[in-house]
Amino acid sequence: MHSRRQELDAPTKLVGFFVGTAFLFLAALFVGDTIGPAAPATAAASHTGHDVHDGETSIPAGLQAAQDGYTLELDRSVAPAGADVLVAFTISGPDGAPLAKYDDMHTKELHLIVVRRDLTDFQHVHPMRDASGKWSTALDLTTPGPYRLFADFTPAGGENITLGAELTVPGDYRPQPLSPPNVTSRVDGYNVTLAGAVAAGEESTVASTIEQNGREVTDLEPYLGAYGHLVALRADDLAYLHVHPEEGPPGPTVDFTVDAPTAGTYALYLDFQHRGVVHTAEFTIEVQEGQV
Repeated sequence: MHSRRQELDAPTKLVGFFVGTAFLFLAALFVGDTIGPAAPATAAASHTGHDVHDGETSIPAGLQAAQDGYTLELDRSVAPAGADVLVAFTISGPDGAPLAKYDDMHTKELHLIVVRRDLTDFQHVHPMRDASGKWSTALDLTTPGPYRLFADFTPAGGENITLGAELTVPGDYRPQPLSPPNVTSRVDGYNVTLAGAVAAGEESTVASTIEQNGREVTDLEPYLGAYGHLVALRADDLAYLHVHPEEGPPGPTVDFTVDAPTAGTYALYLDFQHRGVVHTAEFTIEVQEGQV
């Protein structure tokens, strides 16, 4: 995932090249669907992705560029490869003008989540907004391919919204396979373990435990007003869930409540801060059908 996966062997690379080239033309034309593990209902989430309801159809967050009169528009849909590429976008309100007033959510007006469509190269950044209402930030787009951008925000006095948009970085796109289901992640010398199962359509508790050098970490630092932030993406179509922790001590365990819309495979990204540095642990889970 964020760590670059090991490169494939030569025949696989050749196949990946042709598949990737075709995919770059088609990436913006479709989104799929599926995802995560099974478990009991528990405490209410402090924040999850906002579903869009259209009659009897519920559309998970992040699959649309427009919702409830709000629209996400990138300045460009194709960007050059590079380690520090400027990306700009505007969020327009129901009146068609750039949205000027936001409610802070976890100390920020807007959270931008960026991931390559094969679920690698995860980034969680916080753009700056200028006087005209345009947002901009630098992204690491070193690896070519199709990327999905999620703008997670709350209009002043309104409800939380997550809008999504496609950004393509031309080049030799070699999609990496998603890691098999795993509930243990090693990142920057930390071991992070998930406990608890997630069931579709139910509020399920997942507990993350963080260790370093064989010792439990009990002095996590607040990051964006919490001891951890969890993003979950449904693997097939990148439907978005953004879940934050329950109240609790600064480690070693941080509990989250997850509400997965459907069964299937999900990629999870856990941000936590320790000794002034933010780390991201990555997991793959299988969500089972909930109780009928």
